[in-house]
Amino acid sequence: MAHDNFRRVVTGHNASGKSIIAEDGPPGVSLGQGGVGLFEMWVNTQRPANNLVEEGLTAEKLQLEPPPTGDRFRFFGVAPENPDISTEQLEQMTEAGFAAIGAAHCRPDTSRHPAMHRTKTIDYIIVLSGKVTLLLDDDETELGPFDVVIQRGTNHAWINKGSEPALLVAVLIDADPLPDKKGA
Repeated sequence: MAHDNFRRVVTGHNASGKSIIAEDGPPGVSLGQGGVGLFEMWVNTQRPANNLVEEGLTAEKLQLEPPPTGDRFRFFGVAPENPDISTEQLEQMTEAGFAAIGAAHCRPDTSRHPAMHRTKTIDYIIVLSGKVTLLLDDDETELGPFDVVIQRGTNHAWINKGSEPALLVAVLIDADPLPDKKGA
């Protein structure tokens, strides 16, 4: 199921302090099409969020992680695995994809799968449609619609073993980093 028509409605206040629709349209920024990729809905740059500041996304570059003390709200779609792509090609594509969203540093150990990554966040993720497999260093689980993952700064990847794209929604919140266990 393709989701090219994401709609974002943002409320605000007029000069008299009355509530209004401040924006009604597509996501602020996106990287993808056909429901596969990242579709940013909102970013807060501080906590607590300031509801008097208009923090639109129209000029912001897409990034994986939220700003320090901030958060990100997005949809993301995961394409089915393509058996015609070699592991080397997948590694090159994934490396370029993470670099494009400022997240080359988020790939500490890709030995299990090229899409493995770890962010300095706590994430609340809900599968909306399709099925995905959540890969972890030493574990995995298949997820379907309405399954929820509380992703706590672990090295992970989202893999689609099915034939249809999967659509998920995520809120990423800046968190204290976990200590690096390498060499410990």
